[in-house]
Amino acid sequence: MLVALAQFSPKQGDIFSNLERISGFAKEGSGRGVSLLCLPEVCTTGFPWHQKTQCLQDTDKSIKKMSEIAKTYGISICGSFLMDTAKDKPANTFLYFEADGSLSVRYSKIHLFKQFKESDHLNAGASIVTASTALGRIGCSICYDLRFPELFRKCALDGAELQILPAAFPHPRLEHWRAMVQARAMENQNFIIATNQCGYEGGNTTEDGIHYCGHSLIVHPSGDILFEAGEGEELGIVKVDLLDIEKVRASMHCLSDRRPELY
Repeated sequence: MLVALAQFSPKQGDIFSNLERISGFAKEGSGRGVSLLCLPEVCTTGFPWHQKTQCLQDTDKSIKKMSEIAKTYGISICGSFLMDTAKDKPANTFLYFEADGSLSVRYSKIHLFKQFKESDHLNAGASIVTASTALGRIGCSICYDLRFPELFRKCALDGAELQILPAAFPHPRLEHWRAMVQARAMENQNFIIATNQCGYEGGNTTEDGIHYCGHSLIVHPSGDILFEAGEGEELGIVKVDLLDIEKVRASMHCLSDRRPELY
Protein backbone atom coordinates (compact mmCIF):
# COMPACT_ATOMS: atom_id res chain seq x y z
CA MET A 1 0.00 0.00 0.00
CA LEU A 2 1.00 3.63 -0.35
CA VAL A 3 1.31 5.67 2.83
CA ALA A 4 1.79 9.43 2.99
CA LEU A 5 2.88 11.94 5.57
CA ALA A 6 1.89 15.58 5.39
CA GLN A 7 4.53 17.83 6.93
CA PHE A 8 3.28 21.36 7.54
CA SER A 9 3.06 24.18 10.08
CA PRO A 10 -0.44 24.40 11.59
CA LYS A 11 -1.82 27.90 12.03
CA GLN A 12 -2.18 28.38 15.75
CA GLY A 13 -5.79 28.20 16.90
CA ASP A 14 -7.16 28.38 13.34
CA ILE A 15 -8.90 25.01 13.19
CA PHE A 16 -10.85 25.46 10.00
CA SER A 17 -7.92 26.86 8.02
CA ASN A 18 -5.86 23.85 9.10
CA LEU A 19 -8.70 21.48 8.15
CA GLU A 20 -8.75 22.99 4.67
CA ARG A 21 -5.05 22.30 4.32
CA ILE A 22 -5.53 18.74 5.53
CA SER A 23 -8.34 18.30 3.03
CA GLY A 24 -5.96 19.41 0.29
CA PHE A 25 -3.36 16.85 1.35
CA ALA A 26 -6.05 14.14 1.45
CA LYS A 27 -7.28 15.07 -2.02
CA GLU A 28 -3.77 14.96 -3.47
CA GLY A 29 -2.92 11.73 -1.68
CA SER A 30 -6.12 10.03 -2.79
CA GLY A 31 -5.48 11.07 -6.37
CA ARG A 32 -2.06 9.40 -6.17
CA GLY A 33 -3.44 6.14 -4.74
CA VAL A 34 -2.54 6.67 -1.07
CA SER A 35 -4.30 4.47 1.49
CA LEU A 36 -3.11 6.20 4.69
CA LEU A 37 -2.35 9.88 5.37
CA CYS A 38 -0.41 10.71 8.55
CA LEU A 39 -0.50 14.24 10.02
CA PRO A 40 1.71 15.98 12.62
CA GLU A 41 1.04 16.68 16.30
CA VAL A 42 -1.95 18.92 17.17
CA CYS A 43 -2.49 19.29 13.45
CA THR A 44 -5.68 21.36 13.60
CA THR A 45 -4.71 23.78 16.38
CA GLY A 46 -1.00 23.97 17.02
CA PHE A 47 -0.38 24.67 20.73
CA PRO A 48 -2.96 27.42 21.34
CA TRP A 49 -2.83 27.72 25.13
CA HIS A 50 -4.24 31.28 25.05
CA GLN A 51 -7.07 30.12 22.73
CA LYS A 52 -7.64 26.74 24.33
CA THR A 53 -11.25 27.29 25.38
CA GLN A 54 -12.39 28.33 21.91
CA CYS A 55 -10.51 25.48 20.26
CA LEU A 56 -12.09 22.92 22.55
CA GLN A 57 -15.54 24.31 21.78
CA ASP A 58 -14.87 23.42 18.15
CA THR A 59 -13.63 19.89 18.87
CA ASP A 60 -16.82 18.09 17.80
CA LYS A 61 -16.97 20.11 14.58
CA SER A 62 -13.36 19.34 13.73
CA ILE A 63 -13.80 15.59 14.36
CA LYS A 64 -16.86 15.59 12.13
CA LYS A 65 -14.92 17.42 9.42
CA MET A 66 -12.01 14.98 9.65
CA SER A 67 -14.45 12.12 9.28
CA GLU A 68 -15.95 13.78 6.20
CA ILE A 69 -12.52 14.31 4.64
CA ALA A 70 -11.57 10.66 5.12
CA LYS A 71 -14.87 9.45 3.67
CA THR A 72 -14.90 11.93 0.77
CA TYR A 73 -11.47 10.88 -0.46
CA GLY A 74 -11.62 7.23 0.64
CA ILE A 75 -8.40 7.53 2.59
CA SER A 76 -7.50 6.64 6.19
CA ILE A 77 -6.20 9.65 8.15
CA CYS A 78 -4.47 9.97 11.51
CA GLY A 79 -2.74 12.60 13.60
CA SER A 80 -2.89 14.17 17.06
CA PHE A 81 -5.53 16.64 18.19
CA LEU A 82 -6.32 18.79 21.21
CA MET A 83 -9.27 16.97 22.78
CA ASP A 84 -11.57 17.81 25.68
CA THR A 85 -11.78 15.33 28.55
CA ALA A 86 -14.00 14.79 31.54
CA LYS A 87 -11.13 16.07 33.71
CA ASP A 88 -9.87 19.59 34.41
CA LYS A 89 -7.61 19.74 31.34
CA PRO A 90 -7.74 18.51 27.74
CA ALA A 91 -5.51 15.79 26.32
CA ASN A 92 -3.19 15.59 23.33
CA THR A 93 -4.92 12.72 21.56
CA PHE A 94 -4.04 10.57 18.57
CA LEU A 95 -7.06 9.80 16.40
CA TYR A 96 -7.30 7.35 13.50
CA PHE A 97 -10.09 7.68 10.95
CA GLU A 98 -10.82 4.79 8.61
CA ALA A 99 -11.42 5.40 4.91
CA ASP A 100 -15.19 5.14 5.52
CA GLY A 101 -14.99 8.07 7.96
CA SER A 102 -15.35 6.04 11.15
CA LEU A 103 -13.13 6.92 14.13
CA SER A 104 -11.51 3.60 15.10
CA VAL A 105 -8.52 4.41 17.35
CA ARG A 106 -7.90 6.89 20.15
CA TYR A 107 -4.76 7.32 22.27
CA SER A 108 -3.83 10.16 24.65
CA LYS A 109 -0.15 11.10 24.99
CA ILE A 110 1.25 9.54 28.15
CA HIS A 111 4.57 11.42 28.34
CA LEU A 112 4.15 15.20 28.68
CA PHE A 113 7.10 17.46 27.84
CA LYS A 114 7.83 19.57 30.92
CA GLN A 115 10.15 21.96 29.07
CA PHE A 116 7.14 23.10 27.01
CA LYS A 117 5.00 23.14 30.20
CA GLU A 118 2.59 20.65 28.64
CA SER A 119 1.61 19.37 32.08
CA ASP A 120 0.32 22.87 32.94
CA HIS A 121 -2.20 22.64 30.12
CA LEU A 122 -2.81 18.93 29.47
CA ASN A 123 -3.73 15.72 31.22
CA ALA A 124 -1.53 12.73 30.42
CA GLY A 125 -3.02 9.55 29.03
CA ALA A 126 -2.98 6.40 31.15
CA SER A 127 -2.59 3.55 28.66
CA ILE A 128 -0.54 2.38 25.69
CA VAL A 129 -2.65 1.64 22.62
CA THR A 130 -2.08 -0.90 19.86
CA ALA A 131 -5.07 -1.41 17.59
CA SER A 132 -6.20 -3.25 14.47
CA THR A 133 -7.29 -1.14 11.51
CA ALA A 134 -8.44 -1.93 7.99
CA LEU A 135 -4.84 -1.42 6.81
CA GLY A 136 -3.02 -3.36 9.51
CA ARG A 137 -2.19 -3.24 13.19
CA ILE A 138 -0.87 0.11 14.42
CA GLY A 139 1.02 1.30 17.48
CA CYS A 140 0.18 4.82 18.72
CA SER A 141 2.68 7.39 19.98
CA ILE A 142 3.08 11.17 20.05
CA CYS A 143 6.26 13.28 19.91
CA TYR A 144 8.00 13.11 23.34
CA ASP A 145 6.93 9.45 23.59
CA LEU A 146 9.81 8.85 21.16
CA ARG A 147 12.30 9.09 24.04
CA PHE A 148 10.70 6.16 25.88
CA PRO A 149 11.55 2.93 24.03
CA GLU A 150 9.46 0.82 26.41
CA LEU A 151 6.29 2.15 24.77
CA PHE A 152 7.46 1.15 21.30
CA ARG A 153 8.56 -2.30 22.44
CA LYS A 154 5.18 -2.96 24.06
CA CYS A 155 3.42 -1.95 20.84
CA ALA A 156 5.66 -4.27 18.82
CA LEU A 157 5.04 -7.16 21.19
CA ASP A 158 1.32 -6.44 20.88
CA GLY A 159 1.60 -6.88 17.12
CA ALA A 160 2.08 -3.35 15.78
CA GLU A 161 3.11 -3.42 12.12
CA LEU A 162 3.01 0.34 11.65
CA GLN A 163 4.17 2.55 14.51
CA ILE A 164 2.74 6.02 13.95
CA LEU A 165 4.25 9.12 15.55
CA PRO A 166 2.81 12.61 14.98
CA ALA A 167 5.25 15.15 16.39
CA ALA A 168 6.31 18.77 16.88
CA PHE A 169 10.04 18.20 17.35
CA PRO A 170 12.11 21.41 17.37
CA HIS A 171 15.63 22.51 16.60
CA PRO A 172 18.30 22.06 17.89
CA ARG A 173 17.39 18.37 18.34
CA LEU A 174 17.17 17.28 14.71
CA GLU A 175 19.90 14.66 15.11
CA HIS A 176 18.14 13.26 18.20
CA TRP A 177 14.95 13.01 16.16
CA ARG A 178 16.51 11.18 13.23
CA ALA A 179 18.56 8.81 15.40
CA MET A 180 15.69 7.84 17.69
CA VAL A 181 13.15 7.27 14.91
CA GLN A 182 15.60 4.96 13.14
CA ALA A 183 16.47 3.21 16.40
CA ARG A 184 12.85 2.55 17.29
CA ALA A 185 12.31 0.94 13.86
CA MET A 186 15.46 -1.20 14.11
CA GLU A 187 14.80 -2.26 17.71
CA ASN A 188 11.26 -3.39 17.01
CA GLN A 189 11.57 -4.36 13.33
CA ASN A 190 8.41 -2.65 12.18
CA PHE A 191 7.64 0.39 10.06
CA ILE A 192 7.64 3.84 11.65
CA ILE A 193 5.83 6.82 10.15
CA ALA A 194 7.01 9.91 12.03
CA THR A 195 5.31 13.10 10.83
CA ASN A 196 6.79 16.30 12.22
CA GLN A 197 5.72 19.92 12.15
CA CYS A 198 7.90 22.41 10.30
CA GLY A 199 8.35 26.17 10.44
CA TYR A 200 7.95 28.37 13.51
CA GLU A 201 5.44 28.12 16.35
CA GLY A 202 2.17 29.50 15.11
CA GLY A 203 3.77 30.37 11.77
CA ASN A 204 5.42 33.41 13.40
CA THR A 205 9.21 33.65 13.12
CA THR A 206 9.51 35.40 16.48
CA GLU A 207 6.80 33.83 18.65
CA ASP A 208 8.40 31.80 21.45
CA GLY A 209 11.48 31.20 19.30
CA ILE A 210 10.35 27.60 18.65
CA HIS A 211 11.52 26.38 15.26
CA TYR A 212 10.27 22.92 14.34
CA CYS A 213 12.80 20.89 12.41
CA GLY A 214 10.63 19.01 9.89
CA HIS A 215 12.53 16.03 8.44
CA SER A 216 9.52 13.74 8.77
CA LEU A 217 10.53 10.13 8.25
CA ILE A 218 9.21 6.82 7.03
CA VAL A 219 11.57 4.08 8.20
CA HIS A 220 11.69 0.42 7.12
CA PRO A 221 11.87 -2.41 9.73
CA SER A 222 15.54 -2.80 8.76
CA GLY A 223 16.21 0.79 9.81
CA ASP A 224 16.60 2.04 6.25
CA ILE A 225 15.08 5.48 5.67
CA LEU A 226 12.49 5.15 2.91
CA PHE A 227 11.59 8.84 2.95
CA GLU A 228 12.93 11.95 4.67
CA ALA A 229 11.38 15.36 4.19
CA GLY A 230 13.28 18.63 4.20
CA GLU A 231 12.43 21.55 6.48
CA GLY A 232 9.45 22.94 4.54
CA GLU A 233 5.91 21.86 3.82
CA GLU A 234 5.86 18.54 2.01
CA LEU A 235 3.72 15.53 1.17
CA GLY A 236 5.85 12.37 1.19
CA ILE A 237 4.50 9.15 -0.32
CA VAL A 238 6.08 5.70 0.04
CA LYS A 239 5.08 2.14 -0.81
CA VAL A 240 4.96 -0.02 2.32
CA ASP A 241 4.86 -3.83 2.20
CA LEU A 242 3.96 -5.27 5.58
CA LEU A 243 5.39 -8.64 4.50
CA ASP A 244 8.83 -7.03 4.86
CA ILE A 245 8.40 -7.18 8.64
CA GLU A 246 8.55 -10.97 8.75
CA LYS A 247 11.43 -11.02 6.26
CA VAL A 248 13.49 -8.71 8.49
CA ARG A 249 12.62 -10.62 11.64
CA ALA A 250 13.55 -13.92 9.97
CA SER A 251 16.98 -12.56 9.06
CA MET A 252 17.70 -10.94 12.45
CA HIS A 253 16.06 -12.57 15.47
CA CYS A 254 16.11 -9.58 17.83
CA LEU A 255 12.59 -10.05 19.17
CA SER A 256 12.64 -13.84 19.51
CA ASP A 257 16.10 -13.75 21.15
CA ARG A 258 14.91 -11.47 23.94
CA ARG A 259 15.31 -12.74 27.54
CA PRO A 260 12.68 -10.74 29.41
CA GLU A 261 13.07 -12.94 32.50
CA LEU A 262 16.46 -11.24 33.02
CA TYR A 263 15.43 -7.66 32.39
